[in-house]
Amino acid sequence: MGGLARVDPEFWRGRRVLITGHTGFKGAWLACILSRWGANVFGIGLAPETTPSLFVQLAPWSNLDSRLVDIRDRQALASAVAEADPEVVFHLAAQALVRRSYREPVETLASNVLGTVHLLDALRGSRRLRVILLITSDKVYRNINDGGAFCEDAPLGGDDPYSASKACAEIVAHAWSASGFLPSQVRLATARAGNVLGGGDFAEDRLICDVIRAAVNGHALTLRSPAATRPWQHVLDVARAYLLYGQALLDDTAELPATLNIGPGGGTRHTVAQTVKAFITALGADVRIEITPASETPEKEFLALDPAAAASAIGWHSHLDFSETIAWSAAWYRAVLRDKVGARQLTEEQIDRYFEEVACSPDLSYVADAPRR
Repeated sequence: MGGLARVDPEFWRGRRVLITGHTGFKGAWLACILSRWGANVFGIGLAPETTPSLFVQLAPWSNLDSRLVDIRDRQALASAVAEADPEVVFHLAAQALVRRSYREPVETLASNVLGTVHLLDALRGSRRLRVILLITSDKVYRNINDGGAFCEDAPLGGDDPYSASKACAEIVAHAWSASGFLPSQVRLATARAGNVLGGGDFAEDRLICDVIRAAVNGHALTLRSPAATRPWQHVLDVARAYLLYGQALLDDTAELPATLNIGPGGGTRHTVAQTVKAFITALGADVRIEITPASETPEKEFLALDPAAAASAIGWHSHLDFSETIAWSAAWYRAVLRDKVGARQLTEEQIDRYFEEVACSPDLSYVADAPRR
């Protein structure tokens, strides 16, 4: 399957694609790519909760039918899904913030677990549906904080409501498929992506977003866990992985794993402090950093993914390394916030540049050198 390393825009032209969570950060990038390629995109999501919002900045949209629907509302969701009548579903809608999940545990579980059940139930009668790709998280694993890189067969877990909710969503999805509740032609899979960077993210309690707010408002940046490591990667690498996986799953003859990790290769580790300093430098900003004790809502210090299976199964590996991820992300924010370049223009330019580079790059395979778990 290594030959699938390059996404074919023509493959997606005219396809009916449902994206839940299309108003969020990753969802807006994915919707922009697919709508730009001529797919018939149907979006289901909540109204953007941040100002600014990438989804709003990318307007006016083309090839996108957008519906504001809460996936916790079973009847409204079922009605919207029936209208979408998709061939492919990318399920990204979720409460995606760890610290918020401590404040709103019931709401987090309702969105991420019951919302997934509602979607799968709404898809039971779909006549043209062929692929469902459930987007979960690198945090679904039982993390004992030993620094090892998780492979897909590692035990699921979750010590906080968010992580537990995403692990539960995977278990629910597997049971739904194994119980025969979906049409026989439907292939359901899950993708577990690492920490995603890129232009247009303005959410609370996210590292790069906090840097941007500190730079814009002229206040200090507070770091709780400067030594923590995360599998940082660019949103375009992640979106390409989702598209490759979906493309491969549409091939009925392809033997594919039901779950793939999407994370940076090579076993490189970068701490929160290293990431922040690199981003501030690339941004050209003057931001003072303050270190505070770990918060009352602790997060794991070490987190890494082994993405070797994605390389083997669908020919995917990160195109942008850590320094390029930082540079592309900083360039977006610098151009949009400081130089007043239109967000849609810049986003489309980065999309076109990225996929042109991928098309011309060698089709490399990745061999993990990080400790496996």
